[in-house]
Amino acid sequence: MKVLILAGGLGTRLSEETELKPKPMVEIGGRPILWHIMKLYSYYGFNDFIILTGYKSHIIKDYFINYYTRYSDVTVDMVSNSVEIHKTRQEPWRVTMLYTGENTMTGSRIKKASEHIGNERFLLTYGDGISDINILETIKAHENSKKLITMSAVQLAGRFGALVIKENDMITSFMEKPKGEESWINGGYFVCEPEVLNYIKDGDDITFEKEPLENLAKDNQLNAYKHLGFWQPMDTLRDKNELTALWQNDSAPWALWQK
Repeated sequence: MKVLILAGGLGTRLSEETELKPKPMVEIGGRPILWHIMKLYSYYGFNDFIILTGYKSHIIKDYFINYYTRYSDVTVDMVSNSVEIHKTRQEPWRVTMLYTGENTMTGSRIKKASEHIGNERFLLTYGDGISDINILETIKAHENSKKLITMSAVQLAGRFGALVIKENDMITSFMEKPKGEESWINGGYFVCEPEVLNYIKDGDDITFEKEPLENLAKDNQLNAYKHLGFWQPMDTLRDKNELTALWQNDSAPWALWQK
């Protein structure tokens, strides 16, 4: 089963990093967040990736083209003009990188991958959010639902603590960054049947999260998989620093391949 990763956006809210590189290439502990996402899928046995690039796509291409030597021990003999590779650190990945346009919207990027998807079920995610979600469980829930698409649903923790204040101004309850039962949002990990592509019109201006998903919901074809574990987007420098701290402290919940 192929894994599509949306990796073409500008990432304007993380401009400190994205002026020089695409958002999925912003590093957590010396590795791009894109690598972390791919490692999660690979942990569950999915190694055939289609990266949907756009903004500064050459940086993503260069990364994977040079991946073999980037993480290998090498000796460069400048006299004989030769390179000797001593030890390699490879991944069992097949990576297809599609340039889908710099200003193309998410739905249109997915549509442009149609010929690579074929008539097969596929997995889909964004290149800027990380989770410890169980990919196999999302597929199981999708199969049980018999719907065209399953979307992971997560609960977004608030940025601030929640207070319960009585009439006499006494605080009777405090909860740091609570998660509300009504705060389910799109967690960005999808399981899709190929018919989902029929819901995406041609053109470069189709946002997947609008008309395609809205129409799938209207047709009763949009299933939810509730994920109660770790999930965090990397939208701001604060997010990046929090994720980096988890990685550096060996407490990254998504690093299942290290457990």
